[in-house]
Amino acid sequence: MANQSFVRTKMLGEKKPPASQVGIISWVRANLFSSIPNVIMSLLAFWAIYTVLSYILPWVFMSSWSAESLKGCRASIIKEYANADNLTPTGACWAVIRERWPQLLFGFYPKELYWRPVLAMVLLLVALSPILFSTVSRKVLYFSVAYPFFGGFWLLWGGTIWVPLAGIAGFVIAYLAIALLPKWVGSLTATILAGVLPLIWWTVLAGPTIGMLNSVSAGLLHDRYISSFEQSVESIETEMAAEEDELKVESLNRKLKTATKRLNTANSMGEREDNIAALEIEADELRGFLSSSVKGVKDLADVDDGVSDADIAALKEALSVENKLLTAQQQLAAVHKEVGRIGPQSISSDQMGGFLLSITLGVSGIALSLPIGILLALGRQSSLFVVKTVCVTFIEFIRGVPLITLLFVASVLMSYFLPPGNNFDLVLRVLIMVTLFSAAYMAEVVRGGLAALPTGQYEAADSLGLNYWKSTRLIILPQALKISIPNIVSSFIGLFKDTTLVSIVGLLDPIGLSGNILADQNWNGIIWELFAFIAVMFWIFTFSMSRYSMYLERKLQVGH
Repeated sequence: MANQSFVRTKMLGEKKPPASQVGIISWVRANLFSSIPNVIMSLLAFWAIYTVLSYILPWVFMSSWSAESLKGCRASIIKEYANADNLTPTGACWAVIRERWPQLLFGFYPKELYWRPVLAMVLLLVALSPILFSTVSRKVLYFSVAYPFFGGFWLLWGGTIWVPLAGIAGFVIAYLAIALLPKWVGSLTATILAGVLPLIWWTVLAGPTIGMLNSVSAGLLHDRYISSFEQSVESIETEMAAEEDELKVESLNRKLKTATKRLNTANSMGEREDNIAALEIEADELRGFLSSSVKGVKDLADVDDGVSDADIAALKEALSVENKLLTAQQQLAAVHKEVGRIGPQSISSDQMGGFLLSITLGVSGIALSLPIGILLALGRQSSLFVVKTVCVTFIEFIRGVPLITLLFVASVLMSYFLPPGNNFDLVLRVLIMVTLFSAAYMAEVVRGGLAALPTGQYEAADSLGLNYWKSTRLIILPQALKISIPNIVSSFIGLFKDTTLVSIVGLLDPIGLSGNILADQNWNGIIWELFAFIAVMFWIFTFSMSRYSMYLERKLQVGH
């Protein structure tokens, strides 16, 4: 009998797990049908979802994209989707989005300049890339620092280049104050001056300095740009004078001959005396026009009797020359006004609107409120009584006042607190208030992260011999901010959605623009389509921020 081995000499390969333990079947059993109450709740949820979608999906997809009005939308939907079971189908009129989407996105920004906000958005993504993703080269941070001044403000608003340079100068002043003043006035005084001196520069000195630089630029560019333009205007004036005299005399002579001929005809036919008198008056008026000014030529156009087509054409030609001169003179005045403003065409606040305005306020408010909130949180925990009192007072006051009130202050009252001659753009004023409002809440979020750190972290920083700022920057803040990521992103999302409140101060965000669209007779009655589009756009932005927050939490492994 052959020897039998009871010990396996060959390992068996791994077998696949049961189908009920992996994949979608396992997930459904574990999450939806793990118990009788779970089964009941899952079935009720499926029923509710089905009921909602059975109403929403037909409305979304049985729609019209090509109509020119609400009435046309309804007629198009009935024509395409009506059947024996549904004689009067109702669907969405997405044609209003197709027609008005540029206005919802860009507001009243000049159509020929749409490339500027599009380019600003692309550059924004480039500027944020090294901040959001560590794999991007750190050298891009130099561009990130310059973007708010040139890629953001200057590209969107345009105007003179001296404005963003003046903004940069304020930060340079703050840096110099922190770097140079402590050895003369102490670190506390230098820190206070680093905040006060830039404000004095921006509110009092920057405006006159920009005006002086514009004047200097105008003087340097005058000979190059203005002189040639003035010569062209003088040539137009000469052309007008020659053509005016020639056309006026020729035209009025023809009119005089026509009136004299009619007068002679009337005398020969024995017409009534009142008609003959009227013709004589007309002839006298025409003789007077021969020595009149251009105003007389214009008045002559209102005389019907005896004016031939040739006469009218001659008059129109003379007036066109005069209009050409007036246009040239207006252009000259505009060039005189704008010369020295080295930069793209200026855009006023009433031209900013739509999602362009919301994104501008949201991104700027987020970028500015975070560092200000960090400083306020550190100041609130400071042992210096004055610093702590100022920070606590600011935080509690701002948090106790509704954002709507602050927006009214920005719209109406802020100009009273500025020096004479300084008038901030309305969008900039609103941005200041939105930033301060968000910074107060951000300060409390960061303070919560600071309070969550164990005291051993502060003691470890002290044991390394680091001063306050180095220990805060290298040890305390990185851990506190990591803990506070969910709350920070929640505050950012709330800030972005709160930008819709600016419509109460006259700025037309997407909600404000929807009111203008509804006032159009062609689209009067459109409600759900507009607000659905606006809601989806806001959801895309806020959901993206939420997903990035989750990605950052996983990357930094917050759960320590």
